[in-house]
Formats: sequence, C-alpha cells, structure tokens
Amino acid sequence: MTMVATKRKLSSVDVSAPTTNGDVPPLKRRASSRKAFAAQAPAQAIVNPDLNNDVLDAPDATRASPDSDINEAVIPNKVKTNDVKEESPLSDAPDVVMPPPKRKGGRPRKAAQAAAQGVHEAEEVMSAVVDAAEGKAQPVKKGRAKKVKQKAVEGEEENGSVAEAPTKPMPAKKSKKGAEQDIAERDPEAEGDEEPADEEEVKEALSRPPPVNSDYLPLPWKGRLGYACLNTYLRNSTPPIFCSRTCRIQSILEHRHPLQDPSQPEHPTKNKPDRSKPADTELGHRYVEALCLANVRDLPKMLRWNDRYNIKFLRLSSEMFPFASHPEYGYKLTPFASEALAEVGKVVAELGHRVTTHPGQFTQLGSPRRPVIENAIRDLAYHDEMLSLLKLPEQQNKDAVVILHMGGIFDGKEGVIQRFKEEYIKLPQSVKNRLVLENDDMGWSVHDILPVCEELNIPMVLDYHHHNIVFDKEQIREGTKGIIDLYPRITATWTRKGITQKMHYSEPTPPAITPSQRRKHNPRVASLPPCAPDMDLMIEAKDKEQAVFELMRTFKLPGFDRINDVLAYTRHDDNKYALQALNKKKMKNDDTNPELVPEEDIGMGGPEGRVYWPPGMEEWLRPKKREVKKKEPADTSGGKSKAQIKKEAEEAYRAREAEKAAENGEMAKEEEDESDVDATPATKKARAAMKKKEQANRAKDAAKKEEQEAKKLAKEAAAAVKAAAGDGKSKAAPRKRAPKVKQEVKQEEEEEEVEPTPSASEAEAESFGVSEEDEAPVTPAIQRARPKGARQSNGRVAKAKRVSYAEDEDMEDA
Repeated sequence: MTMVATKRKLSSVDVSAPTTNGDVPPLKRRASSRKAFAAQAPAQAIVNPDLNNDVLDAPDATRASPDSDINEAVIPNKVKTNDVKEESPLSDAPDVVMPPPKRKGGRPRKAAQAAAQGVHEAEEVMSAVVDAAEGKAQPVKKGRAKKVKQKAVEGEEENGSVAEAPTKPMPAKKSKKGAEQDIAERDPEAEGDEEPADEEEVKEALSRPPPVNSDYLPLPWKGRLGYACLNTYLRNSTPPIFCSRTCRIQSILEHRHPLQDPSQPEHPTKNKPDRSKPADTELGHRYVEALCLANVRDLPKMLRWNDRYNIKFLRLSSEMFPFASHPEYGYKLTPFASEALAEVGKVVAELGHRVTTHPGQFTQLGSPRRPVIENAIRDLAYHDEMLSLLKLPEQQNKDAVVILHMGGIFDGKEGVIQRFKEEYIKLPQSVKNRLVLENDDMGWSVHDILPVCEELNIPMVLDYHHHNIVFDKEQIREGTKGIIDLYPRITATWTRKGITQKMHYSEPTPPAITPSQRRKHNPRVASLPPCAPDMDLMIEAKDKEQAVFELMRTFKLPGFDRINDVLAYTRHDDNKYALQALNKKKMKNDDTNPELVPEEDIGMGGPEGRVYWPPGMEEWLRPKKREVKKKEPADTSGGKSKAQIKKEAEEAYRAREAEKAAENGEMAKEEEDESDVDATPATKKARAAMKKKEQANRAKDAAKKEEQEAKKLAKEAAAAVKAAAGDGKSKAAPRKRAPKVKQEVKQEEEEEEVEPTPSASEAEAESFGVSEEDEAPVTPAIQRARPKGARQSNGRVAKAKRVSYAEDEDMEDA
C-alpha cells in the first residue's frame, strides 16, 4: 500500500526565475520560454511541486525513520484534488482497515490480546488481499465483513510489495471531520495511538521499573552526526531543494499521453496530457526519469550545505527514484541516472561524507508470503544499485549500508528467523555486503537480532530509542547503562566486515507513557547516548538537521559557532525578494538593479549562517501569511457591561411592544377580556366611555405632535433661507431680493399655519383650473430650503378669469 503525501499549494513563484534543479532555464518572456521548452528533451518537465500538481513530497522524507510509525499514518487517506476521488489503475488489491477488538463493556482489550487478535485478523485479510491481486475470488465471512472494510488502493507503490500486515491492530476509524483534519494537519510521526490508552495498559506502563541510564557523555565529540532524507531549511527555499519528489501511478499513466500542445510547457490546467491521443509507454518513463534526475541534481547542494555546518552523515531517501522496484512500473537506474549519480559520488568523496539508505517496513525477507519476499528482494537490489552507481572510494562504499528490519512476528520468531536465513543466502553478494539489521520497537529486541547477525556475519545497528521500548526484561533493564555490556559483541559485527560502525538515536515525546505512545519520536533530542566519541550517529527526529543543530548548541560540538538564528519570515539567501524588487523596478523605470544571489549561494544561509529555527517555529522559514483582520464594530456601549446592555435592550423591546399593543387596542382588549367575567352592564358602559376618551386623547396628542413637527420644519426652512441669503451676499447677489425672500417665507409660514375657508372667487378659480401653485412666486432659495414633500408653486399669481356670457345672452334673445 502506498503512502500519499500532501500536495503543496500553488505558489506565485515566477517560472522564469533561475532554478537549481534544472527545471526551467532563466528566460525573460513567455514566448521565448515556449520555444525553449519545445527545444528541450521530452524528459525536461516542471518538477517543482509549487508549480506542478502532479509532483508530491515523498511521505518517508518527513518521518524520522521508515519504521517510526506502523499505523494509519503510514497508509494515509488519499488526497482529494478538486473534490474528485482519484483511483489508480494499479488498484488490484483492497485496503484493510481493522478496528481494535473491544470488550463487552466497550473498552479495548489488553495490548497483548489485541496484538494477537490483530495478527489473526491480519493474516486472514492479507490472504484475501493476495488472492484478489491474483484474480481469485475469496469469500468473506459474514461476521468478518462487518469488521473489515475493503477499498481499492494503489498497492505498495514504493517497492511494489503487497503490504505486510503489522502485528499491531489498526486503530478505529475516525470521523469524517477528524479525517479531513488529519489530511490538513497530519503529523508524519503520529503513532496512531493518540486516543486515551487503556487504563490497564497505563497502569502496567507506570508500574515498570525506572530506566537506568549511564552518566557517560562522548565528549569531546569527534564523530559524524547525521539526519534522514530531508533538509527542512532547503526544502523551504525558493526554488525548493530536496531529493524526494514522487508522484502517483495514475500520474505516470496519464503522462504516457502527449501534451495538448507539445510546443509549450506542461501546465496543471491549460496544457495537460491529452487522453484522446494514443499512449506511449516511453513518455511515461521520461516523466518519471525527470523526477529522478531532479532529485539527484539537488543532492550535491544538500551535501555542500551539510558540510558547511559540519554535518557529514546523510541518509538518502528511498523515494529518490519513484517506483524503481515496482513489479510492473519498475526500471533500472542505468543508463539514464548513471552520470548524475557519479557526479554525486564525487562530491561525497571530496567532502568525506557518509551516505546510507533505509528501506521501509514493508521490505521483509522473513514474511510467510512469497510475493512479499520477492518484492523485498527487488527493493534491496534497487537500493544496492543506487549506492553502487555513486562509485565511491572503497571505504566509503563499504560504509554505504542498507538498514533492514526483521519484520513482523507472524507465526513466531523462530519461523521468521528461519525464512530470513534461507532468503539471505540467496541474495546477490553485492546486496549481502551492504545489508545490516536493526532492532525495532515492534517485537525484535537486541537479544533477538544480535545472535542472527553473529551467525550470518551481518552488522547490527543499535537503536537506543527502540531498545528502551522492546528489550528482554530477564536479561537487561531499560535505559542506556545495561546495553553497554553488549557493546563489544555489537562492535565485532562491524569490524569483521571492515565497516565503520553507526548507531541510531532518538527520544520519545515527554507525555508518552505506554509503549505504543513512546514509539513517537520527539522532534528534537536533548542528550547524546553513551557511545564512542568517534561514532557515526544518525539522529532520527522530525526536525531533521535542526535536531543536529540542537545538540551542537547544547554541547558546543564542532560547528556550533557557524549556526545562527533565522530572521522570522525573511530569507535573504534566495532570489525571491530580488525578483520582486526587479519587477517593481521595471514598473517604476528605476535605474538601480537589485542584487541577485548567485545560484551556488541560494539556500546556503547567507554570510551570517542564519539557518537555525527555534523549536516549533518552522513557519519562520516561509513568508508570513497575509492576515485579514475583521473590522471590530464601534463601541457604542459607553463603558457599560454586557449584562447591563442586554437588560436595557430587553426593556426597550418591551416598551416598543407595549406601545404597539396600545395603539392597536390589543392591550385594552386583553384587560377587558380578563376582567369582563364578573363585570356589570354599568361597568362595561363606563369602560367603553373611558376607551373612547382615551382614543380621543391619543388623536389629539398625535395632531399636536404633527403640528409641532410642521412648525419645526418651517423654522428649519426659514433658517435655511436665511443662510442662503447670507451666501448670496458673499457672492455679490442682489440685495433687493432679501426682503422679498423674508416676506415670501413669512407668507408661506402663515399659509401653512392657517388654512382659511376658500371664498367663492377661489372656488370659482378652482373650477376653471387655477391651482394654489399659481398663487405666489418661489425664489431659488426657497426652493432649496423647502422641506421634502412640501407643496410647491410655479411662481404665477392666481387670478380669476373673467367669463363672457355674451354668447349665452344672444342665444336667449334668439
């Protein structure tokens, strides 16, 4: 089964900007970029995940070690793109999600019982998985169908193996909201036991004897410190520098089709592969090869960055060549990557660094299933080929080892060890020369692995973190003191083959109590283990190179004086800010040119070495996100408390409701209905009279209120006229009109206040079409000052028209 990494969001980075991974040459115009892309080989593609949605970050790159979490975080939910669920055509095996068995009371069983039950269920389900992959129909029991949910997945895309079920049962299915949150904020090192542990398990963990640690510190330090796969500082550079670009099988199949416009570069939406055109397998290979070469070309940058800050040990990512060991989509690294890897080997030899690899937990030689063993052999051959093509000097080539775990327990440790021995003998000699075994935190202790290493002449890697979780209680105590007695035997497994010894060190998170909780690696470590001062020590922590820096600063190890704190949200060792200034310069036609950082200095921390970010402040490596602050409403409370404001609002509401009820007569009616049960006719008559009187009083009050408002409007109009007359004075307006304005306003006020009964002549005038608007002229000042809705006149004086009755008299005479 495949781990799907979270896609990075698209960024506004300029495609034409100079890059370090050979994505796109620096070009000035879009037209020229099209020609350049057309002239390039088909393998040249946009491999920057900020610009291409098909390019993903490999999931192993962000984990402390491939074995640090065997749970649903290893098999995360698929990332949805545009709300469309994508399925790979490789989906030939159903996924398995197994809830932990529970008691009748609803509480989980003990850890040992749950593990045994999980193994039994896993074996049954994995049988169905393999049968389904081989095309055989496997009926599922009715009871099991309720507990096991099957869905299509992409198989084990990393090494082509059918995923071997872990001995620990998978945690219960989370809610939809929790799943979405996991996709957005997934901790790659989460152990899947974030829910409260079983009470009995917690009691058992708290009752264990305290660890016995050694007080020895390997100081002064002379060894090599290293980290795994990913450099957090370089990963956040512009452009990003990392060696774990990968994709999905679906992306490979889509890129077998040519682009819609082959003369232009690929674009996630505007220029995608055209499925209507015939597929070509060679195009799919070139797409994967472009990812591989981009990963390899960034590796020298990481090595030189490490050397500058005295880090001389690096674990290479297994995803540097995506799907190289896949049974169907796999490929050889020669000849397309031979030259690039040889260049990396020159840098490793020049700097005197050590490189190793660590395949994932699905690479198991002791599995009871033959397909898993075959895929594991193929995966080991791929790692051996990758290290061999580096063409390192003899000793550095010997030290480039491949770390492996024994795997699951299945039908018992003796059966697993026997199968491992049988398959190890069949391995090619070059693979056997590189293979080393490591104790794990799932069931294989140092006492289990060391005898096998001594018998088969295989070096053994001691992992202190795993040892403190899984150890033989009858022979040793938890802690770093007791294991020192086994140091001579462990060291002998390395010296017999002439390989420089290495160890792994990490620490659990502080709140961890139970063994399952303690498997989670702390982002950084606080101490050094009691090892030899010249040891090659791999620090397995989520913060990668920052965990190494933490040790350097704590114990003043060589190179600590080169490391300084980063400036929050500011990076001066890449060209992002310089390109932004260049664009502004073009808009302003400024003569000053911004200084561009040379390609070899991009991401190197600048002359001050600002590469250390404080714990938990990884966001400092990226520009600060733009925060949109909502405007807070103005404070109209006058310093009142919320309770007081609420009380006043309720009182105002009640007053308004009471006023409405009084106006509509509802309140009086309700009172009358409540009290009319025993009322006499006289009482009813008196109440009716009082009601009429109240209505008359309310009408008078309303009329009086309207009259006051009319007077107020008239006064405001007069004031406005006065102000307008004053403005007219200042503008040299005629002075003779001012008295007339006052007279007209006064006349209007009298007309508005007193409405005389129309005379006969006025009635006559109205009958002949003469309106009140013709009575008095209106000046512009009055027109502006008159309140809205007031009656207007057209400025003509109303005059009674004389009517001639001569025609009628003549008609009468006739």
